[in-house]
Amino acid sequence: MPMIWMQTEKAVVQELQRRLSNVSHSIDEIMQKESSPLFAADIITELKRQFAFLSGGRGQDGSPIIIFPEFPSFCEIGDQEFRNVLTYLTSIPSLSAAGVGFIVVIDRRRDRWTCLKATLLRISGWFPANLRLVLVLRPSAILQRTFSDVFFKLHRDDFKVPVLMLSSVADLHSYIERSQLTQELGGSQYYCHKTWISHRTDLESFAALVKRMAQRLQVFGREMAETELPNNLLTAGNLLNAHTSRKDRLKEEITGALSQGRKLLENIREPVRRDPDSSLNPDQLENLATVHRLLSQLNESSTAFDEFWIQHQNKLELCLKLCQFEHSFQQLQTELEQATETLNSFSDVGISPAQTEHLLQELTNHEKKVCEVLDRVRSVVAEGQGLIDGSQNVDDSVAVKCSELQKARENLIQELKDKKTMLTQARELHKKLEMVCKWCDDGIYMLASQPLDKCQSQEGAESALSELEFYLETANEKELWEISTVWLEYESILNNELREHVKRAFEKKASLEEMFEKRRVSLKKLAAKQTRPVQPVAPRPESLSSPAHREHENICISEDSDSRVSCKEVNFDQVDRSSRNASVSEEEETLAVLRRHVMNELLETERAYVEELMCVLQGYAAEMDNPSMAPLLPAALQNKKDVLFGNMQEIYNFHKRIFLKELETYTDCPELVGRCFLDWMRELQIYEKYCHNKPRSESLWRQCSDCAFFQECQKKLEHKLGLDSYLLKPVQRITKYQLLLKEMIKYSKGCEGSVELQAALSSILGILKAVNDSMHLIAITGYEGNLGDLGRLLMQGSFSVWAEHKRGHVKVIELARFKPMQRHLFLHEKALLFCKRREESGEGYEKAPSYSFKQELSMAAIGITETAKGDSKKFEIWSSSRDEVYTVQAVSEEVKTIWVTEIRKLLTGQLEAYKEARQQKAPEQFTSENSSTNRKNESRNLRSGGVEKQKTEEERGKELENILEPGMTQRAKGASFSFETKPKRQDIRSDPTPLETGPHPNLGGVRWFSTSSLFQNRRRSTHTEYTRWTKGSLSLDASVEHDGYFSAEEQVTSDPEEEKEDKLCEDELQSMKIEEEIQLSEETEDPEE
Repeated sequence: MPMIWMQTEKAVVQELQRRLSNVSHSIDEIMQKESSPLFAADIITELKRQFAFLSGGRGQDGSPIIIFPEFPSFCEIGDQEFRNVLTYLTSIPSLSAAGVGFIVVIDRRRDRWTCLKATLLRISGWFPANLRLVLVLRPSAILQRTFSDVFFKLHRDDFKVPVLMLSSVADLHSYIERSQLTQELGGSQYYCHKTWISHRTDLESFAALVKRMAQRLQVFGREMAETELPNNLLTAGNLLNAHTSRKDRLKEEITGALSQGRKLLENIREPVRRDPDSSLNPDQLENLATVHRLLSQLNESSTAFDEFWIQHQNKLELCLKLCQFEHSFQQLQTELEQATETLNSFSDVGISPAQTEHLLQELTNHEKKVCEVLDRVRSVVAEGQGLIDGSQNVDDSVAVKCSELQKARENLIQELKDKKTMLTQARELHKKLEMVCKWCDDGIYMLASQPLDKCQSQEGAESALSELEFYLETANEKELWEISTVWLEYESILNNELREHVKRAFEKKASLEEMFEKRRVSLKKLAAKQTRPVQPVAPRPESLSSPAHREHENICISEDSDSRVSCKEVNFDQVDRSSRNASVSEEEETLAVLRRHVMNELLETERAYVEELMCVLQGYAAEMDNPSMAPLLPAALQNKKDVLFGNMQEIYNFHKRIFLKELETYTDCPELVGRCFLDWMRELQIYEKYCHNKPRSESLWRQCSDCAFFQECQKKLEHKLGLDSYLLKPVQRITKYQLLLKEMIKYSKGCEGSVELQAALSSILGILKAVNDSMHLIAITGYEGNLGDLGRLLMQGSFSVWAEHKRGHVKVIELARFKPMQRHLFLHEKALLFCKRREESGEGYEKAPSYSFKQELSMAAIGITETAKGDSKKFEIWSSSRDEVYTVQAVSEEVKTIWVTEIRKLLTGQLEAYKEARQQKAPEQFTSENSSTNRKNESRNLRSGGVEKQKTEEERGKELENILEPGMTQRAKGASFSFETKPKRQDIRSDPTPLETGPHPNLGGVRWFSTSSLFQNRRRSTHTEYTRWTKGSLSLDASVEHDGYFSAEEQVTSDPEEEKEDKLCEDELQSMKIEEEIQLSEETEDPEE
């Protein structure tokens, strides 16, 4: 329905225009500008020369007095300047005073007759008003006085105005009272020409302001009256706000003008305020009157506009209310349609009690939402009725819409009531069917529990018969259990599936009644006469019955007890199988309903998600490129669309064009939806990019969240939430998938697609883990290299770490490290990083931890000891030379096991890679002679402190093969090794061969791994190594302490040359040890660093 267009009543607008026009005309009359359009500001220079002025005095008959004071250069004044001043001065007095005529006083006491004559001729030649009398104070010099007397008599007729020659001021006082003359003329009147000019300019400026305000109010009123009323809620609100703002500004200006007028009044009264005994002259009194009249006209303008504004504001507010009503009507109409569609989806009544109960619960939840909509409908209808009753400008369309909403509300209430009644009846029917089934099951149990041996006697048969007939009477008492009653009472809710369910239940009941009847006949025969032992064959208590096996319920009479047992067992198995099949079928149907429910939720939320992304991209991202919105875009957002929205466009395209359509193909087979996730799992990794950018986006949003651009976009979209809530949607969506998959897996156990569902869940969790790990990774600061060169991030977590360092030949335990360091470890494919976690700061995504880089260990140069001494949650990581040993404590044994397993995989993988590379090379390329020579050279280099860092991997591998051969041979033969003395920690080296089996019985569960030894130069020569392996009787006994890690290739005895060097440098080493301990103590004052 189009919006009602209301027009301003012409009478109101015409009245406003008339009153404001009268104000403008009155101002001109007050200021007498119709006859003299001059203003003081226009001739301010001429007035300041003061060759003529209006003193404010009056003659005896009230004539205004214009004084021409002594002005030697009067003859130099131009005619136009002279005329402008006289015209302005004669326009100032009131019309009544000017009508009496002006008195001109010319003071030429110090002048000559020629100048006096020129003045009289100029005045008599042109005077703009009625000139009543000219009083001249003639020159006082004797010669000039004589000339004046003689020549005045000769030229009296040339002046054309009444002129009186006065000899002195006393003569002047006989014509004009002293109180009306200035002090220069011997009077008592105070006159300041500068103040007079200031008052005149202020008065005329105020009059112009009042007139201008009236004209602006006229224009504004006309514009408001001619404005076309909108039919859009936002536009109507903006129009009302714009008009109100303009009105407020005009009212502020009117208030300022009133203050200016009051200040002008105070300035005019200033002489009286300074001297209470003084009084204002007639001109000052007329100025006061003029200001009062102007203030009155200004108040009149304000009052006329206020009266018009009230009606205009009512019109705009009514328009806004109508727009609000229209908007609410459209919104409610859509919500009512959606509620009706949702309600129509409750067409199924459920084929099981659980399904019906679930549908009823969903209907109850939907009813709560619908009640909120219905309450709003009632409120909007009341609002529309109030508009109809409160204004005559509202047409019948509002009443029609109110009627439509009311009718839709009543229909929805009735449909909701019908659906609830239908599901309630279905629940009652299922309860009754459960009662029927329970009655049948109890009956079967009763038949099976009757003692067969006692039924052989007459008393036993009579007792069983009585029990049987009593149970049958309980069925006859329940008339609702009749199938005809069910068809009649529940006809409105019975669909094909439910009808079959009812038929099966009552067929079961009929079958049981037939069994009861056969049993009753048999028992009657037994109770009447017993000719021989009779053994009735009945089902066991836990069995059920079916019509297909009713022949097994007959009485079996046989002398062979084994035959009777066999007959019963066959009957029991068949009846029990039928019961289990019915129970399983019902459970499968319930699970299918729950799977469809999860699938519906997945599809509905996916559609809503796509719509929200489209809304954000069109309502915010596209508007950043809109030229009309460019003025509202802050500088911080310029060219930052990719930072703010990340790859949201890519996510939207994928979900809109591909993923949503693919999900919809699994609507009828929700248990297979895991295949959809697996097929598109690679594309879903685009969320990692979005999450990586989220901190930058969050930071940019916080800088500009209050800017007018976002507020305007939010108003256009009519969103209640800001953009930040919608930027979080992709993060929430990728998290929602794993929750829905878990629900689907819960209801799909044993189904065809359960394996794919579990795989899809694992993949989604993998994406979430990768996102979480990478969010921590980008927070690392202080690392100078490229994190991408370290390979894929496998794990990250926080640990307590103790460190030991070996400086030269001295092992230095850091005394300051009794308190562990708190470190966050990042395990990459090629390196292990040690970082310190910093305090969290900021809000939202900005409230994330940061990590300061501390240490890097290459995975190609480390070993691991799985169990550290003293705590099952500890393990050790050490460098190949054992110069650095890090004891790492996890928060739990589970975390430790996961980390140790992952590191073991990396080290084992490196070893296998080396073995494969070695197998691909021809052994002939390396001779044993070259290998021996290389080992000797390496031994000499090591003793001199130099290591060939550029040695190729091929040479290091060959060296490893020669070194490890004796040890590997010994281990293969199962030889027993023993250490002659307890080795020092810094002297122990790693075993390069990982223990892939379980813990050694004599090692207490200790495992060790190191791939760094695969590529490390050995310190000892081949001869020394061979001597160690042949002379050392090695035994891996648990009684010998090895500080938590061992090496089968390491000998215990010292090198003689090393012992000699140690003795020569003993004093120097002792001094070095003390200095290093002091240095380490100073470096580790803060255990947390």
